[in-house]
Amino acid sequence: MIRDLPDLAATQALAHELSLVARPGMAILLSGEVGAGKSAFARAFIHALAPGAGDFDVPSPTFTLVQTYGETRIPVAHADLYRVKGADEIDELGLDDLFVSHVLLVEWPDRMSRKLGDDCLALTLETQGAGRRALLSPGGAWINALHRAEAINTFLPRTAWAAARRSFLEGDASSRRYERLALDGKESILMDMPARPDGPPVRDGKPYSQVAHLAENIGAVVGVNQHLSGLGYSAPRMFGYDVASGLAVIEDLGDRVYGRMMLAGDDMREPQGEAVRLLADMAEREWPETVSFDGGAHQVPPYDETALAIETELLTDWFWPFRFDAAIAPAARESFTEIWAAHLPHAAPERRVWSLRDFHSPNLIWIPERAGLKRVGLIDTQDAVRGHPAYDLASMLQDARVTIPEDTERALLDYYCELRRGFDEAEFRRAYALLGAQRSTKILGIFARLSKRDGKHGYLRHMPRVSACLERNLQHPDLAGLKRWYDTHLPLAERAA
Repeated sequence: MIRDLPDLAATQALAHELSLVARPGMAILLSGEVGAGKSAFARAFIHALAPGAGDFDVPSPTFTLVQTYGETRIPVAHADLYRVKGADEIDELGLDDLFVSHVLLVEWPDRMSRKLGDDCLALTLETQGAGRRALLSPGGAWINALHRAEAINTFLPRTAWAAARRSFLEGDASSRRYERLALDGKESILMDMPARPDGPPVRDGKPYSQVAHLAENIGAVVGVNQHLSGLGYSAPRMFGYDVASGLAVIEDLGDRVYGRMMLAGDDMREPQGEAVRLLADMAEREWPETVSFDGGAHQVPPYDETALAIETELLTDWFWPFRFDAAIAPAARESFTEIWAAHLPHAAPERRVWSLRDFHSPNLIWIPERAGLKRVGLIDTQDAVRGHPAYDLASMLQDARVTIPEDTERALLDYYCELRRGFDEAEFRRAYALLGAQRSTKILGIFARLSKRDGKHGYLRHMPRVSACLERNLQHPDLAGLKRWYDTHLPLAERAA
């Protein structure tokens, strides 16, 4: 891959673009003759990772050999090996350790006697007339990162946001990634959601994502959000999308995320009450199985017993070996499967409504300047299914990431039941406990998987909270069989340890 860099601004723009997809465990190996612009690229890259603080000094590490930065969005280590004379001296720099925890910039990488790892981007700067050009040779994770970068460079010029200033917004527990676009005083969100690759078959020849009915591509975002917006809910409007490339420009609903507000100690009575009122409103509507949009359609799948069951098995497949460093015994697994199979039919209502499946504090945004239910912004809707209305309420009131006091949970559950007068309250409360237990079971497995497989260990701090929610759900008298299994095989003390 070749990029023309006619001036310093073009070099800085390339550095900024690459900073948006970089993460710890990736390295950029900078080659080129003296004066080719390696230090200028490194300086721009480091500044790009520190939005709002890009005026700090980035000295050349010619004499220190390695300079680290902790004030950036992700830790950065900048190494200059020009003065290094041997492999022993390089070993003393600790580049292997830095490669794990930092994104690594290495000038004069030819001084190294061995490669750092697979996730390296070889970037060679060459003089070309009055300017320069960059030759990019990606390896490992950089291959897909550059593929996505090229897709974005092709997509954005086809929208009204071609000239927007791009800044990293966030990534989440999946492969999705977001950028904030700023243009002429307005902002929007670039959503980067590549099509989900099929994993290995786990049941009936299908991968886990198909059995659990997870969104396969960004068409789910387009279809679900457009339908929600059409009903008067505050799902992000779509300003442009390309389903084939997995990219969309969507409305920016702001930064007043429920989870951040809770952690800041804000008064959440009105935002939480309005979110409960929204769920009660959704429960009274008729919901389609398929939604169409310009260029395609999306089928909203049923949250059937097979999907619910395979999600519970994340506990036996991931949490159990994570916790005990051994596979679960076959008899315990068999009894686990049987007891859930006996309970899950009670989670299937006669009339299915849309369940957004991730209706919780990271995905709810308070928009006080709007009116009524429009004050609740809804994001991360792509995995919507047709299921029981109790699931989203349990998702919200038994939040995995922030603590909802038990008295607040009970009050908001009572409030929901008051809003839904004329329905079978006892059945709903049973489904609330059952689906709350199913969700907690699933999340314990997901958080263990994120740590063990993906190296995302921050989710582990939420394990005790999720375990406590599971324990409260198991107290419902109709879940006595489930409670016996957990008490016997995985009691609270073991889950929360």
